[in-house]
Amino acid sequence: MNKKFDDWCEANGQAKAVSATPSATLTDPSLFTCEVPVGAETADTIAPMKTVVIGPGGRPYLTDGHHTLASFYELADGGPDLHVRLRVLDNLSELSERAFWAELKKNKWVWDRNVDGDTIPVDNLPDGVGLAKFDDDRYRSLLYFARDIGFSAGTIPFQEFYWAAWVRAASGVDLSTWDQNDLASYLATVESVTRAQTALPADSVVESGFTASALGVLSAWNDGKSQSKGEFAKPYSDDKPGKIAYALEFKHGLG
Repeated sequence: MNKKFDDWCEANGQAKAVSATPSATLTDPSLFTCEVPVGAETADTIAPMKTVVIGPGGRPYLTDGHHTLASFYELADGGPDLHVRLRVLDNLSELSERAFWAELKKNKWVWDRNVDGDTIPVDNLPDGVGLAKFDDDRYRSLLYFARDIGFSAGTIPFQEFYWAAWVRAASGVDLSTWDQNDLASYLATVESVTRAQTALPADSVVESGFTASALGVLSAWNDGKSQSKGEFAKPYSDDKPGKIAYALEFKHGLG
């Protein structure tokens, strides 16, 4: 089954996809089935939903899920009209613009840095999703592939951005030979970064006051599994390929 249905079901608070017709598309949820029906969600299935804060004038501001929604936006059966539910963290629609952004910064619900790690004005933040709206932060992209190898996803908004800032500034990992188009190089780089993550004491501060424990660091590399198991090195030919294999296969398809 295509992974996009799993991703949509998870983002919609319905766990994973369990079936899909041959003609199924994301734009017609009647053609695929999620594990948890609407109305039967649990705290565990709601937790991975992408989050928003309602700002002045009732406008929603994403605090998590930018990359997931961007991928839905770019899919042939996605786009700007694709429906997916979002979890509202807070309604700040009555605040002024200045007070709104102050509240977001206080709660760490905004990432106001560019791909070099420099602080930028909030007016320079993207006003939507889709690849055309984003710059390429290769450190943040790397941390997506480190998930479930060096750390586990949690509920802290911008969790992977904090880890990316650590990789950029303080991890001590040499990324000078990293070839983002080569599977072996990507795997080696992910292994170096994730082994550095799991070597951190749980109470060590990673970034912006967050400890390694708060940012989901795993107690053992690859969640305690061997190098050939778990999330780390599954090739595209595997029944359930690893994320890196999916990404590089997509890149090669575009080439």
